[in-house]
Amino acid sequence: MSTNSRLSVRLSRLLNMIPYFVANPGISAADAAADLGVTTKQLMSDLNQLWMCGLPGYGPGDLIDLSFSEESIEVTFSAGIERPLRLTSTEATALLVALRSIVDMPGMVDPTAAQAAIAKIEAAITGGHLVPAPAVAEPEGKDAVATVRTALADKRAVRIVYYSASRDVVSERVVDPIRIVLVDNNSYLQGWCREAEGVRLFRFDRIEAATELDEPARPPSHATAAAAALDLFQDDPAVPLARLLVRPDYGWVLDQYPMHRMAVHEDGSLEATMRFATLDWMARLLLGFGAGVSVLGPPELVAAVRERSNAALAAYAAAGYEAS
Repeated sequence: MSTNSRLSVRLSRLLNMIPYFVANPGISAADAAADLGVTTKQLMSDLNQLWMCGLPGYGPGDLIDLSFSEESIEVTFSAGIERPLRLTSTEATALLVALRSIVDMPGMVDPTAAQAAIAKIEAAITGGHLVPAPAVAEPEGKDAVATVRTALADKRAVRIVYYSASRDVVSERVVDPIRIVLVDNNSYLQGWCREAEGVRLFRFDRIEAATELDEPARPPSHATAAAAALDLFQDDPAVPLARLLVRPDYGWVLDQYPMHRMAVHEDGSLEATMRFATLDWMARLLLGFGAGVSVLGPPELVAAVRERSNAALAAYAAAGYEAS
């Protein structure tokens, strides 16, 4: 991110912080930082910056006045900044598109809250006249989805009945919810599976039933760390595993994609593995590497890549080109 972009983001955050603290007097720095999506250190830095801001003239009576520590934050003079920034028409449209794209994805948002937000934004854009949204079909397994979302919000463990496509079995397990993530247009619950004693991903459309338990969720600290979200598929047997052969001059792909080196051959080629969400996505990715990366398994991925390759060759032939 450029310097100007970082400054613009910080300015927007600073301008919205005053109305936030006016509405939440006495909130702790830790709670405020969590709500605002910044670290406590960054929040304290922002507060020190705000303390020196105010109206033109910058006399003592015009500066924003704050009483703050890590235990309590309170605005004693807002300098007239008492309402959050309003969305521009471009920002409002982008937000509408984003909300509509995720409202049908199980588990990502509360559908009722999302539809209410969509209605309010549409009313603002159209000058108070609501534009009816298209009817949304109730997703299958909505009770299980709602239960998992509630358990996550309540920080309680949940018992789920889950269909594992990779093993073609239905199992029951107790999970400590960590977060909800979106990968390749599918929403997942990321949680600590007590049976497997590890972090696992559970696709919402494969959770057949869910029961919130009367006990707190207790995932290990290493499982909830921010870095844990960066490698969602690592060692998760519920997610398919591709076995690949990487040509020596394509070794760079191991630095660009979440691949794990397994062996190095005498000619310098590498065997590696990589978790993937769907066959279609993985096949497209691998075809983009051309002859640089070959698929060793699983069989269904080999077949998908071969089918797409043959289709591409047929299309070239139909267009009058010869394969080199």
